[in-house]
Amino acid sequence: MPKVLLLEDELNVGSTLKDRLTHEGFEPVWAQSLSQAKSALVSDKFNLALLDVNLPDGNGFDVARLIRSTQPGTAIVFLTAAGTPEDRIHGLELGAEDYIVKPFHFKELLLRIQNVMKRARFVEADQSGPREVRIGRASVSFSEYQLVIEGSKHQLSHKECALLKLLFEKRGQVVSRDEILNLVWSEDEYPTPRTIDNFILRLRRFIEPDPENPLLIRSVRGVGYILEKESP
Repeated sequence: MPKVLLLEDELNVGSTLKDRLTHEGFEPVWAQSLSQAKSALVSDKFNLALLDVNLPDGNGFDVARLIRSTQPGTAIVFLTAAGTPEDRIHGLELGAEDYIVKPFHFKELLLRIQNVMKRARFVEADQSGPREVRIGRASVSFSEYQLVIEGSKHQLSHKECALLKLLFEKRGQVVSRDEILNLVWSEDEYPTPRTIDNFILRLRRFIEPDPENPLLIRSVRGVGYILEKESP
């Protein structure tokens, strides 16, 4: 069963979510404060974290930072009443897969969780190959959701990692936008073409020697993208 860190200080909301997640086949660990969440992260490893932002002793952004540094494979979804554009942007910049504003419908939350887990299964599938692969100027570890550039580590979100792995597995071939949307996003997330472009731009900044003049990840007008094969 996927293990879920549920960080929620409202008793009614937390209790209801814990029961419904259990019914859907998850194993939730309910934390009601920043300190409880930190303790849970020390003693357990999680597939998913559902994080409230406003807590009695801190905020969920601090937990997200801790997760990114200690359990990079844990997918993060913010589930909070703090719904300002600034909060959303901050959460996504910390590597969150999604940002859901209360009130919400549980079926919608379940769909979002299923999308996140689908991406994680793709990234973690077939780990029999090399632990790290070289893509451009970066050494990439898909299992750890990170890449290393000149000794500096950079964490990838599940979406970024899934997109880069898809391009890598099909390097030398054009990957269509439809294929990217089917695997990395899903129908209910309603991404725009610009959304994919923004993710590609971020990956280019990591791997391209000159991101302004990309040679590795090329756009194929009207179709999608191709990760060029590199000379050995």
